[in-house]
Amino acid sequence: MPTIRIPTPLRKLTNNQEEVTSSGVTLGAVLDDLNATFPGLGERIVDENGSIRRFVNIFVNDEDVRFLQEKETPIKEADVISIVPAIAGG
Repeated sequence: MPTIRIPTPLRKLTNNQEEVTSSGVTLGAVLDDLNATFPGLGERIVDENGSIRRFVNIFVNDEDVRFLQEKETPIKEADVISIVPAIAGG
């Protein structure tokens, strides 16, 4: 199963786990499975239309999914998915 790295602000939803596993052949399926396992996590990652939120970056093996196929990005068993909330400031 792919490994998902959870950022600190979302760990309260994963029982403080830094990394979790989830199943799915696409990023969208993995996110759906992740939300089923950890209710409430999905709404912080995707918006009401099902799109990845603007201020959330997701990487599959260090590749930004916005430059791949977004939620249709194929996922393999050994992949590492990192969820990285954008940090704003000025």
